[in-house]
Amino acid sequence: MTSTNPAPEQGEITPGNPADSPEEIAVRTGASAELMANSVGEYVRIWLKQIRSGESGALPVIIGLIVIVIFFQIKSSHFLSAGNLVNLMTQAAFIITLGMAEVFVLLLGEIDLAAGFTAACGAVIALYLVAKNYPWWVAILACLAATGAYGAVQGFIITRLRLPSFVVTLAGYLFLSGALLFLIDSTGPIGNGGVIRLNSNVLNDIEAGALSATASWIVMIALVLLAGAMMYLRDHRRRSNGLVAPPLSVTLLKVAAIAVAGIVVVLVGNSNRGTLFLAVRGLPWVVLVVLGILVVYTTLLGRTRFGRYIYAIGGNAEAARRAGVNTNRIKVAAFALCGLTAGITGIIYSSYLGSISSGVNGGQNVLNAVAAAVIGGTSLFGGRGKMLDALLGGLVVGVIANGLQLLGLSAPSQLMWTALVLVAAVTVDALTRRGRSTV
Repeated sequence: MTSTNPAPEQGEITPGNPADSPEEIAVRTGASAELMANSVGEYVRIWLKQIRSGESGALPVIIGLIVIVIFFQIKSSHFLSAGNLVNLMTQAAFIITLGMAEVFVLLLGEIDLAAGFTAACGAVIALYLVAKNYPWWVAILACLAATGAYGAVQGFIITRLRLPSFVVTLAGYLFLSGALLFLIDSTGPIGNGGVIRLNSNVLNDIEAGALSATASWIVMIALVLLAGAMMYLRDHRRRSNGLVAPPLSVTLLKVAAIAVAGIVVVLVGNSNRGTLFLAVRGLPWVVLVVLGILVVYTTLLGRTRFGRYIYAIGGNAEAARRAGVNTNRIKVAAFALCGLTAGITGIIYSSYLGSISSGVNGGQNVLNAVAAAVIGGTSLFGGRGKMLDALLGGLVVGVIANGLQLLGLSAPSQLMWTALVLVAAVTVDALTRRGRSTV
């Protein structure tokens, strides 16, 4: 007697099928390892199987970062000193935040080549208002309003006229590079010599200031407890709604990893990086600024309808449109957020330099930002990536620049090495996509 049951479709999950283990289901459906696992051991097995299938996540960039750090430490024993590591944090901050700006548009399969000069023009507005004795918070709001509005204009032109973002933002790159010169020249004596000085202790302390040693520990402990509470409540809410949630052991493992990272960062920040007669300790304020932006944007992309729409459009714009998503509105909002984040970058960058000038290399900054996002794992083809990618990739770019400076190599060498790492990252991205397509 022959069975009348139809054969299962490819990728279909059938009861009793030995191939339908949690590991196989996770690989075939692209589900998160933490959601499919029932224990830490099962989580590790699923994670390893996903890596073999091409879903390597942030692992390549983390391994690459470790290798680069080891290389520079071998070449220069000063590299892992507390003073140099804190300098690295402050130097990489503006690359990371500008990389976060690019993530918004890269997830859509777009790009913003003007973001570097958007940041510079926003900084001119903020520093000019501060020089005219406006409160620092008014200067920040004016900067963010201007840069966010400019990003929205670019998004409007791209969506309404259906022009390639590469062309529109390249035009914006040229326009804003001229606008930067015009704005500084228009400030009169404030911009004497093509440079506007930062005359605000609050804004200057973003890069130059630091928490006390005690406050650094208190903030770190508070952040770890907050992260643990949010993870626990998220999982509890999923279970209450009948959804799949990771086991408590996996959540505790993640919280422990966050705690270890926080302890290392605070220990480095609290190490004396001053002189024998003038001790300098504490976590730089810019670290908290970057972490705050990371948390807000990660929540926006991962926990809101807007974030889901961005991933949907980047994955398949036509399918998203047919599902009822207003793709034009989402794209304009993404470009506005890119511009707004560029404005934040401009303030951080001017705090790092102590000024803003007409000689700002906005082109190199935006290319470093795109490189940071892509090196971290954000796909140039859209639909895949997260804000953490900009943080990891920005650290890679910052480590390369910092390490080569310690070795006394020139700026051309820094650019060429960064280019090689970028090509390697794009190659990994392409190979990963091919690996997933063959599963």
